[in-house]
Amino acid sequence: MNLETIEWNPQSYSKFVEYLYTLQDLDYKNFHGKLIQNQESLIGIRTPILKEIAKKISKNNPYTFLQVVEHNTYEETVIHGLVIGYLKISFDACVSLLKDFLPYNTNWAINDITCANLKIWKTHLDEGLAIIEQYLKNENLWIRRFGLVLLLDFYVNDDYIDTILKIIPAISGSEYYVGMANAWLISVCFVHYPEKTKVLLESNQLDFFTQKHAIQKILESNRVSLEEKENMRKLREQIGKSLI
Repeated sequence: MNLETIEWNPQSYSKFVEYLYTLQDLDYKNFHGKLIQNQESLIGIRTPILKEIAKKISKNNPYTFLQVVEHNTYEETVIHGLVIGYLKISFDACVSLLKDFLPYNTNWAINDITCANLKIWKTHLDEGLAIIEQYLKNENLWIRRFGLVLLLDFYVNDDYIDTILKIIPAISGSEYYVGMANAWLISVCFVHYPEKTKVLLESNQLDFFTQKHAIQKILESNRVSLEEKENMRKLREQIGKSLI
């Protein structure tokens, strides 16, 4: 299917979905379906292929595509998110398109793939932080995860580490995929800023779920020294004793 010349309308979109099924990899579907816990909406197309499709769409009538895109399968939704990241548009336009997209962001894989592809965020960090703060207050758990993963992807640096470490304690771990994203963010902060992040971990500001899983992710990282891992094991023991 020639995605670089297609004229998007409901009929051509229907043919596009048929084309997606020709790219199905059943072994991958079985594997990935277990990870995202939703095989029913999964065609089974590997992410690099979805990225290539989205790149081509972004170069040919992408706004018409965004008007006709449906979300009956995981792949359609991933492509929607990826296309936004590939567009050469203003940051405000990107945020506006994300507003339309985010209601369809319903699992961790769609969420994390879309976030990582939003390269425009790198050049709009201050503006983006204000948007992220709005995301983190949203009632929708996936929008809150979206904000956390954007922080993880683009803000773990000298300019923003102190801001991140102030934001993290306000995020509750009561919802699994939010808490896990927060723990993941903490572990990445620890890799790059171990002393500052250790202060947070020792401060008793974090809920038990987030702290437990952040330490576990730190222990699993191959970018953390053996000495630092031993310190984290001792901290984990102290936390466990405090709950007895």
